[in-house]
Amino acid sequence: MGGKYRITGNKYPKMRRPRQRGRLVVLTVTSVVVLGVGGWGTLQLIDAFTGGGGKASAASDATDCGVKTKASPSPGTKAMPEPRTVTVNVFNATTRGGLAKKTADELKKRGFKIGDVGNATKQYDKKVKGTGVLLGPAAALDTSLPVLGTQLPGAERRTEAARKGAAVDLVIGDGFKELAKRQEADRALTKLTRPEPAPTTKKGC
Repeated sequence: MGGKYRITGNKYPKMRRPRQRGRLVVLTVTSVVVLGVGGWGTLQLIDAFTGGGGKASAASDATDCGVKTKASPSPGTKAMPEPRTVTVNVFNATTRGGLAKKTADELKKRGFKIGDVGNATKQYDKKVKGTGVLLGPAAALDTSLPVLGTQLPGAERRTEAARKGAAVDLVIGDGFKELAKRQEADRALTKLTRPEPAPTTKKGC
């Protein structure tokens, strides 16, 4: 070119290349992929340290199934009578005097109703080697006799089919020393009259 626009020298102005949009697209996609992989890895680490949300929930549900959620009375449990409703006849089958009255007085303090007090009949007099014998009608075997038995552990229990009335007898034997300590008898009585209810499991287990 000549004249005003003539170019002199050996340097030429460099022309700017057009922006390569393809490279930008590649960079963008790569960034997205890297972020995605990083996020997935983070979730995996969290899952590893926490034990997995789904698994934890399942384990929690399984644990809940074994937890006692509600108590219900045990099937077949009989209601035991209270001492104040049990009439006890106290008889002494030993050679030691005064045992029947002393024992009857103590039973009265513990809430039992006292009937006859005295020496044992010929059938049992001086023939009871253990701590004592508890006698009653057949209906008393699982009711009144166990309640009276809390006061004298180890006493033999017997029923008489022909026996009339609801009263029970305590026949004191040669091995008798004293009634059970009141605190121990009260615990045994509570356990007998108020048994622990059977646990029920969570619904849906």
